[in-house]
Amino acid sequence: MARPPTDPPQHPVPPAVGDRRPWTDVPTALRDGLEQALGAAVTGAVSCAGGFSPGVAAGLQLTDGRRVFVKAVGAEPNAYAPQLHRREARVAPALPSCVPSPRLLTALDDRGWVVLAFEWVDGTMPAQPWRAAELDRVLHAVAHLATATTPAPPTVAAVVPVAAESLAEEFRGWRNLTHQRNAGLPLDGLDPWAAARLDALAELESGWPDAVRGDALAHCDLRADNVLLTRERVFLVDWARACLAAPWLDLLFLLAPAPLHGGPSPESAFAAHPAAAGADPAEVTVVLTALTGMLVDRSRRPPPPGIPTLRRFQAAQARAALAWLRHRRLPRHM
Repeated sequence: MARPPTDPPQHPVPPAVGDRRPWTDVPTALRDGLEQALGAAVTGAVSCAGGFSPGVAAGLQLTDGRRVFVKAVGAEPNAYAPQLHRREARVAPALPSCVPSPRLLTALDDRGWVVLAFEWVDGTMPAQPWRAAELDRVLHAVAHLATATTPAPPTVAAVVPVAAESLAEEFRGWRNLTHQRNAGLPLDGLDPWAAARLDALAELESGWPDAVRGDALAHCDLRADNVLLTRERVFLVDWARACLAAPWLDLLFLLAPAPLHGGPSPESAFAAHPAAAGADPAEVTVVLTALTGMLVDRSRRPPPPGIPTLRRFQAAQARAALAWLRHRRLPRHM
């Protein structure tokens, strides 16, 4: 489905990690409540690497022999993180069986903390740089998701927003930068190609809500660290940002940074993928413009509390997305 990955990237990509906290940081009342909900006591906890949540991500061993995966976060150090966990607590139970995602076992929300327990998946994240076989498996999973959930089943369509709502704050990066420039603020370090076309990029970006409109279920945060591979299956995890969108949105998210991790040309891989069949090239360009603007804009901000590597990670992704955007057929005035 995809061309073989290219050579490994020359510059290391910052890790996708937040400041993980141990399971014992969760308030005792919630730990007790989770044991009661699961019907077994916790005998051990091992923190799991990867992902940007500034909270707990751990595999728990239970007295009855089961293992579960638990993610938990409080209002400190990042007040936004619990909102994402609450969104995932609403979305996960509504996902249809055709969606390859671990099943949510229980959710607790108390004392400023949100605790989610999922069935254990004995898998690993894809290797980075990408291995051709693993990337191909993930691309097949994206194709399956686009086919199976277009249109999204009513159960999940009722609990997830449309993309125009869920991405409204993020997908205005170029316009944010034009406002900064117009206010006399310096745009030091902005890519010269982008700086010379800032107004045109902002204008093009503004059309993204119509360009991305669709009734497909989109994960909307698809990255290698949100994928688990077992010998037989590909699982997509962390569905907090799920929305209704064009069936190719997840493919765009996945491929835009792929060259950073030794992946294929996003242009050729996107064109060859079943989820992109019938996609309007002009609409894809508009949404890629908005995605790139988001990454550029966010990468220039201070790191959010508890997620020290996020901005460097976004800056690397922004460079890759911008390189793809420059190779798209842009409007003549650009």
